[in-house]
Amino acid sequence: MVKRVYFLAHGGMVQGVGFRYFTRRRATELGLTGWVRNTDDNKVEGEAQGDDASVDQLLKDVDKGPRGSKVVKLDKEEREVIKGGEEEGGEGGFEIRR
Repeated sequence: MVKRVYFLAHGGMVQGVGFRYFTRRRATELGLTGWVRNTDDNKVEGEAQGDDASVDQLLKDVDKGPRGSKVVKLDKEEREVIKGGEEEGGEGGFEIRR
């Protein structure tokens, strides 16, 4: 089963520690599509889409974060799955947004 989840990482330290790059690397290793970015209020948000087990694993990894980070809370919200590949208006990979 495929699912898509929006996440928002709150913490004492989630910016300036390579969090976005960590998230993209893990998502790519897990075969997920989506995006991740810093917010103006010192949080990290993103969306991940793929098979249930891979999305769940990414969320566990994001909840721990990379070395040097501290995630205090991870909000999650399921979203509607985006169908089709990049050429059909869907997602083609996992990107870091600015």
